[in-house]
Amino acid sequence: MSWQSYVDDQLIGTKVVSDAVICGHDGNIWATSPKLKATPQELKKMIDNIGNADVLATNGVVLGGIKYMYLSGTDKVIRAKKEKAGVHIMKTVQAVIVARYEEPIMPEQCATVTEKLGDYLVSVGY
Repeated sequence: MSWQSYVDDQLIGTKVVSDAVICGHDGNIWATSPKLKATPQELKKMIDNIGNADVLATNGVVLGGIKYMYLSGTDKVIRAKKEKAGVHIMKTVQAVIVARYEEPIMPEQCATVTEKLGDYLVSVGY
């Protein structure tokens, strides 16, 4: 399966993810949905701060030029929101999945789909 089909079928196709990108730990984009205009520089900065709640709480998460307020996270996950939209980000062994949702999608729905794909990628070494 191509990286683009993971974005199209496993994320966007579920109807609980509005936009998504899969990239490497260096921020280079492997696959993306058309509306998400994330840059490799934004992704790299975000990836470098996964697990650093102090930096994320102060600076937020910038994706596609939009700043999201950091809500919570772990050493593998970031949760952030802006008004009626938000992002759920999961770092795997070699990749980072960034999923964005908008109302009426609930944050938990997006999180479940994102982490299910992330867990699968970890299980196959990605």
